[in-house]
Amino acid sequence: MKVLVACEYSGVVRDAFTKLGHKAMSCDIIPTDAEGWHYQGSVMDVLSDGWDLMIAHPPCTYISNAGARHLYPKSVLNKDRYHKGMEAVEFFMALYNAPIKMIAIENPTPSKIFGLPPSSQSIQPYEYGHPFQKRTNLWLKNLPLLIPTNIVEHRESTKVVGNWFNAGGKDRQKNRAKTFQGIADAMAAQWGTL
Repeated sequence: MKVLVACEYSGVVRDAFTKLGHKAMSCDIIPTDAEGWHYQGSVMDVLSDGWDLMIAHPPCTYISNAGARHLYPKSVLNKDRYHKGMEAVEFFMALYNAPIKMIAIENPTPSKIFGLPPSSQSIQPYEYGHPFQKRTNLWLKNLPLLIPTNIVEHRESTKVVGNWFNAGGKDRQKNRAKTFQGIADAMAAQWGTL
């Protein structure tokens, strides 16, 4: 299977598919952190290159419900942030409507103001072997729901101040953007057989 992992610099999802014998390429505007097939540039450059499956992780900074408080500071619409949110929606929908048979888009819960289509399912890292709560939504086209593989009973919120997920520094955003290995492995094992 030929797999495009859009907006991924870490190579986690790409490598999970590669390990199972698929031809998988990550794509991001920044270089990859892990050796492997990676296109550095806009995913729009490669969307029509004959992929069987795309798993996309579009930026969520301006459309996530977590950032909604910045949209209406002091009860007034932040027009600049709203405009950036609409640009993010346009990018999300370009991925959602890409000419690829099977598509999965991963993002946190979006603000309702942006009108994204309803997600297909919500998953948690603790359903795939990681002791963390971090709700993630999946928008799926021609793919079955992802089935949990290893439910962990003891869970820690990624919102806990001082844990690895919320540590500050220049790599904070990159660390938060990495897909949990258990989720990547489940995607490769379950969707790589279709």
